[in-house]
Amino acid sequence: MSRAWNFSAGPAALPEDVLQRAQAELLDWNGARASVMEVSHRGKAFMEMAARAEADLRELLAIPPGYKVLFLQGGATQHFAQIPMNLCADGQRADYVVNGHWGEKAASEASFYADAHVAASSKADGYTSIPDRAKWELDPRAAYVHITTNETIHGVEMQGSPDVGDVPLIADMSSDILSHPLDVSKFGLIYAGAQKNIGPSGLVLMIVREDLLERHPRPLPRIFRYAEYAAADSMLNTPNTWGWYLAGLTFQWLKHQGGLAEMERRNRTKAELLYAAIDASGGYYGNRVQPAARSRMNVIFNLQDAVLEPVFVAEAEKAGLLALKGHRALGGIRASLYNAVPVEAAVALRDFMAEFRRTHG
Repeated sequence: MSRAWNFSAGPAALPEDVLQRAQAELLDWNGARASVMEVSHRGKAFMEMAARAEADLRELLAIPPGYKVLFLQGGATQHFAQIPMNLCADGQRADYVVNGHWGEKAASEASFYADAHVAASSKADGYTSIPDRAKWELDPRAAYVHITTNETIHGVEMQGSPDVGDVPLIADMSSDILSHPLDVSKFGLIYAGAQKNIGPSGLVLMIVREDLLERHPRPLPRIFRYAEYAAADSMLNTPNTWGWYLAGLTFQWLKHQGGLAEMERRNRTKAELLYAAIDASGGYYGNRVQPAARSRMNVIFNLQDAVLEPVFVAEAEKAGLLALKGHRALGGIRASLYNAVPVEAAVALRDFMAEFRRTHG
């Protein structure tokens, strides 16, 4: 079997060490003589694994006391609606800062349960920037302020954590969580689909401040209430055992690599390699995102001659560089550089870009 460099936007590359360990343990996990998917989630072995996964995550992110960690399901998209269900009374305002497709969708889904106010948006410039913090129209009485820290489709990423005063800051970090150190204390709630930097699709990670779990703005079935999951250690119903297990292995891998400071160094190196190649191409490759907003996770670009873009994707795949076709909403090329994508993959893509330009320019 020959593996290739995988630049998929999600489900995305997983660390090879994690895959190999999961392969070795698939039929007999932890001496159980069965796989992790075949044992009780309430058994001693699984619960110990779950506790270790949470402990490793808390260590990686330096999560302070007063926060619960939840391992949920539904994908981040489900939680676009479930967050206002838990945190907003009917008609209560929630402020949304929109800098791409996913922030736009989060605000749209929230509108069923809250007055989802777009406090700032970069739609007018085609989502090529982050809205200027000084121009955000925030209400100090809002239930929360919601941001999307990295937009996978448009290739923009917020740098740092904005100050929104006493209003809880809610962040969809699906595509950049664990890619750099983070001050969790600045957030009321962080949530992330797993399929980029955590593990396989089907798992959602949530870090939520305990006081927010005390909100009861509307009658809800227990299955939709975050406080119920927190009280049940994320086992209100049968969890995604396979996803939880692989997430735990990924947390261990991150620790062995040197933690999030090392991940940030590698991710910065990968992104800088590709942006430098784009900027030095004399316009053959182009990226419209403002430099200060360029994503380290998702590098998007177009070819000067759009007719060559499918040729680029096809030839790249033959060269062992997978999943470089841009999102259907924008076209072009997209290289996703999540934690499991090594620097060597970015070097290979940079070299391919130079050779493609030489032969097709």
